[in-house]
Amino acid sequence: MFSNTTDLDLRLIRVFLAVVDARGITAAEASLGIRQSTISTQLSVLETRLGFTLCERGRGGFRLTSKGERFAASARALMAATTDFVAQVREMDRKLVGTLAIGLIGQAPLTENARLAEAIGAFRARDQAVRFTMTVAPSQSLEEGIVNKQLDLAIGYFWHRVPGLVYTQLFLEQQEIYCGRGHPLFHSKKMVTVEDLLSFDWVWRSYHVPEEQLPLTQRHITATTDSIEAATILILSGGHLGYLPTHHAEALERRGLIRAVQRDSFSFDVPFHLVMKRGSLDKPVVKAFCENLLQAFGVKPAQP
Repeated sequence: MFSNTTDLDLRLIRVFLAVVDARGITAAEASLGIRQSTISTQLSVLETRLGFTLCERGRGGFRLTSKGERFAASARALMAATTDFVAQVREMDRKLVGTLAIGLIGQAPLTENARLAEAIGAFRARDQAVRFTMTVAPSQSLEEGIVNKQLDLAIGYFWHRVPGLVYTQLFLEQQEIYCGRGHPLFHSKKMVTVEDLLSFDWVWRSYHVPEEQLPLTQRHITATTDSIEAATILILSGGHLGYLPTHHAEALERRGLIRAVQRDSFSFDVPFHLVMKRGSLDKPVVKAFCENLLQAFGVKPAQP
């Protein structure tokens, strides 16, 4: 009774299929490189294992039995599956496989998002079978996601440094002070001073921004948000001054809805970093993607 398949069975099945394809033992002798007597013996062993006759062979020629025909079809399916299995295992050895979890702060400049897209495209062109997951969240949540191993890497503005994480600068984003059309500074022609800025209400972030060099620690903060969209609404209301990324504000400024306040004097740049857990580059998928990412941003990899 044929209850399981062994390596010997697979070899015997290959011999049987070679005989079927050659339409006889004599013709299969050349393709198999073994003697007719050995082929005949191996067919008999296979039939004994199966418990039924596969073919009639002798002076009357070679002919499959009805069970032999059905077995031949099943045997071909088995051989095809085996070949496919071997190919998949070889791919696993050759390809980058697994998942890649990326975190983003969101609302980055279009040019920088295009660089990220370029990196993803270059990575996809590799010999890989990787599933992407992408999350948009505040900076602190991104860092927590990396620490908790929910994210492999993240891109954003990180004003402080978390122990155990590695930060690589990718690009700078310009921040400028804006006011809405209803604000007293919108139509003002005079030079704006720090004292002027301190006399108005501000919308501010919930976190420290060390890159700002102005001595505005005493500013009058009457609204707090980490959302660029929410800050924009408050600035558009005419009741608040606030910083916005230049790339985000350009369209609104062209429409005359907001105005930059003395951009040459009060603007500053914030760095956006790639952040990941120390040792993450030991993971082949992360290492390969970071190579493409740094190349897209024109950043040289840090020396180990």
